[in-house]
Amino acid sequence: MLKKSLLVAGIFMLSASAFAADGAAVYTAKGCAACHGADAKSPIMPQYPKIAGQTKEYLVQQMKDIKSGARNNGQTAAMKGVMAAVSDDDIATLAEYLSGL
Repeated sequence: MLKKSLLVAGIFMLSASAFAADGAAVYTAKGCAACHGADAKSPIMPQYPKIAGQTKEYLVQQMKDIKSGARNNGQTAAMKGVMAAVSDDDIATLAEYLSGL
């Protein structure tokens, strides 16, 4: 039983680190760092949000709302174009990654 528990824990840890690596890759590939900073907490303009450490659910909702147009203010204009090229799977991956920073 102990071996099985250790195996499951090991698989979970590998999966979590792989997921984080995927999130970092998506963050880089989609150009998020250009506005939110390489660390996701150093935006280039004060009105841009610090997104590192936000809850996964909040991040998913904000990205989906921007993509759908439900969130539409002056700050979302640039994000709307970016989010058009981000899949729902990428949104989930980004949210998981960013929430862990």
